[in-house]
Amino acid sequence: MFKIKKPAPKAKKDPILYDVIEDYTEYDPPGNLTACAMTKAEDPAAHAKVLAESYEIPQETVARLLADGGVYTYPETGPLVTKGWFVCRTDPSVQLPKLTWVLDLMQVADAQQLMRSYGLSADEAAYRVLLRTLSPDLRTHIEQNQFVGTESGRDQGTPSRVTYVDCRKDWSPHFKRLCIMPDGRMVETGGLTEFATLHGITEEQAKKLVEDGGTLEVNGEVLACQIVNGQPVVARFNAKHYAKAKDIVGSKGVHLMDALSEVGLSDPAMMRGLAKLERRFSS
Repeated sequence: MFKIKKPAPKAKKDPILYDVIEDYTEYDPPGNLTACAMTKAEDPAAHAKVLAESYEIPQETVARLLADGGVYTYPETGPLVTKGWFVCRTDPSVQLPKLTWVLDLMQVADAQQLMRSYGLSADEAAYRVLLRTLSPDLRTHIEQNQFVGTESGRDQGTPSRVTYVDCRKDWSPHFKRLCIMPDGRMVETGGLTEFATLHGITEEQAKKLVEDGGTLEVNGEVLACQIVNGQPVVARFNAKHYAKAKDIVGSKGVHLMDALSEVGLSDPAMMRGLAKLERRFSS
C-alpha cells in the first residue's frame, strides 16, 4: 500500500504593509517619527487590523477612518486625559497618499486652537499641526508623493509613488525595531512580547525599559536603553562587558549608562554592528 503524503500546511505569513521606510527619529520632537509607506495597493482589512492593534482602537473604527478619513479621540479612562487623537487623512483625487498619524495632548490643544480661530475642521487642523512639526524632507515627500527609501532593495535613487503613509512612533508587533547584541548582531523585534521573550524578561520589565530607558540586569548580563528623541535605542551587554562597565563606574565615578557606552564603543564586534546600522539608515 502506498501512503498518500499530504502537503505540509504553509506557514501563515504576516501581511506586508510597508515597503518604504524613512527614518526621522533623529528630528526634533514631536516630528521624531518613522514614515512607513506602501507602494502597492492597500489591503484595507490587514491595514486596519494592524493599526487597531498598534494603537488600541476598535478595528471597525480604524476601518471606517481608513475608508473615509477623520479623527478618533481616545476616551478618558480616569480623571486625567493621557492620549490625544488618531487621525487619517484621505485625498479624494488619490494624488496624495493616505496619511495616518497620532497627535499628543499638546498638539491636540494646538489643533483645537486652530479650529476656534479659523473655523477649520478637526482633521484639517490636525493636518496643519502635523505638517509644521515634520522634517522639511518628509513634508516635501508627502506633499509631492515622492519617496525614495525602500526596504525591498530596488533602485533607491528612483522616486516611488505610495498609496499610504503611517507616521509611526509606537512599539507594536507589526513595527520592527533593532537591538544590538553583544556579538554585534542586530536583532529585530516587533513588540513588547517578542522583545521580552528574546531577552528572557517579563513584559512589564520590557515596557518599563523601553518607555523610561535605563538598565536592566538579566542573568549576569545587562540591557541598556537610551531614549533618543522619544525613541528607545536598546543594546545588550554580556557579563564581561558589564564587569568592565562597573569597573569604569568605580574608577571614574561616571553613570553606568555612560560606562556601558564607553565599553560598547571600544568593542570591535559591537562597533561593527553599529556601523551596519548606520549604513542601513544612511543608504
